[in-house]
Amino acid sequence: MTVALERITEELTNALLSQVRSQLASEGWFQVEASGRHVHLATDDAKALFGEDYYLIWSKYLSQPGQFVGEQRMSLVGPKGRLENVVVIGPERTQTQVEISLTDALTLGVRPPCRESGELLDTPSVRLEFGSAWIETRGGLIVAERHVHMKPETAFALGIKDGDRWDFEINSSRPLVFKEVKVRVSPEADNFMHVDYDEANAAGLSKGMFGFLRKP
Repeated sequence: MTVALERITEELTNALLSQVRSQLASEGWFQVEASGRHVHLATDDAKALFGEDYYLIWSKYLSQPGQFVGEQRMSLVGPKGRLENVVVIGPERTQTQVEISLTDALTLGVRPPCRESGELLDTPSVRLEFGSAWIETRGGLIVAERHVHMKPETAFALGIKDGDRWDFEINSSRPLVFKEVKVRVSPEADNFMHVDYDEANAAGLSKGMFGFLRKP
């Protein structure tokens, strides 16, 4: 299968699954995804690592429309250790952002705050390496706050507005309720709950599992 045909097939499959998730989400049920450590690069930083004529090589689409995993992988280096084979997510952003878990932070020897994506003021830096190239980021290292992505029509059906905080219940082998989870409503979103791997393991999460969003 060619790359172009593979991408078209994936787009059609994702569109069908999105319709199913939208119906479930209108009743409060959201699929839960575990997000591993990854890097969002600003254009200048990408050029410094990959070269002036670089481009992010598409590998697969992510659940949120327009976002994709690139084939490039890099290393994160901190005062006490390093993490290898870290995913780069496209497209580029205005500022480089690196998202890790608290367990990752212990490995690196850093203390990043738990923040919403894009809230990077007074965040620590980290060294990024790609082959022999490397940069020191200008801040941007965070532990991503768990959150729910939501379409506007879903938010309307549930009586939710952007920035609201609701509880989220996962009935797994290790049932868990995440308290005051922030809801991010956008016409460019698809309906998903996002946690990091520390949180996923604590909840006994398995791939494809759904949970229930409820008013606190």
